[in-house]
Amino acid sequence: MKWIDLYIHEVTRRLPENTREDIALELRSTIEDMLPDEPTEAQVKAVLAELGNPSVMAHNYLDRPMHLIGPKYFDIYINLLKLILPIALTITLIASVADALVSVKGDEEIITVIFNVFGIAIWKLLSTAMQTAFWLTLVFAVIEWTDKSRDQAPLTMSMKKWTPEDLKDVNPIPKKKAIQKCMILGSLIWTATWVAIYFNAAKLVGIYEDGANGIKFQFPIFNQEILNSYWLLVVLVIVLEVALALYKGFVGQWTIKVASLNTITHLITLVVLATIIGNDSILSEQFVVYLQQLKIDSNLYDWAYQSIIIVCVVFAAIDIFEGYRKAKISLLGPLKQ
Repeated sequence: MKWIDLYIHEVTRRLPENTREDIALELRSTIEDMLPDEPTEAQVKAVLAELGNPSVMAHNYLDRPMHLIGPKYFDIYINLLKLILPIALTITLIASVADALVSVKGDEEIITVIFNVFGIAIWKLLSTAMQTAFWLTLVFAVIEWTDKSRDQAPLTMSMKKWTPEDLKDVNPIPKKKAIQKCMILGSLIWTATWVAIYFNAAKLVGIYEDGANGIKFQFPIFNQEILNSYWLLVVLVIVLEVALALYKGFVGQWTIKVASLNTITHLITLVVLATIIGNDSILSEQFVVYLQQLKIDSNLYDWAYQSIIIVCVVFAAIDIFEGYRKAKISLLGPLKQ
């Protein structure tokens, strides 16, 4: 009976002490009922193999799963992770990049600034990803362990069992019509970056010269006071760009409405850009003197102004056209009753 004793020991050692004796007696009785009066060693092994792994048997007595997240909640867990993680990473990246740029003193080497910005951003992204995954996993682990139901049929996002009726809510989106999350993330990052640079242009955008201690900032190109005077228009553009990015993420596909909002945002942005850079006083006095010393044609600013506007108009027109083109791609709509 050595095999039976060892099997019972392996099962009961995984159980609370106050239940071990009763379960040992119950398990021994079950095994003996499955065996003939004088069983052989081979017959005992066959019965134990049929009962299965002692750890699984122990967890059956405990009435709790052997896994953190089982099939019942796994699909919900993965979907929430895919939803929450990009949002958390986006917020972290925007905040870290903006904070790193704002904290630039102005007398640091450009290479040092770049490495600091990317280093801080990467570290915070890794930290956010680990914390988000940990806490979400912990929540679902608790839900799994406290669920006493033996039914492990996977649940839908509505916490109900799947039925064919759920197909009515399925809305397949063609790949060319879908708005990729990476594009939304890139849009938000771009907004955070240019905003941080705009309001800190006097420390970041300027003439850099290679000295004994490396490439360092000498003086700004733009007049920060003039830039700050347009703060209301800049805030308007920020609100429009962020709102559009969030709406794109909510809709998940190009529609005529999304394309129209995209067009409006581009047009307003172009008007604001033209208004700001059209101010003759936008250049700093140091930069104007610097241009005079280089004997650069006074018409350079007009040429640069026109070039910037033309480039921005071309890129905006391409994006607007692509938006409407993708919006017209047909898709299979949800099932009708």
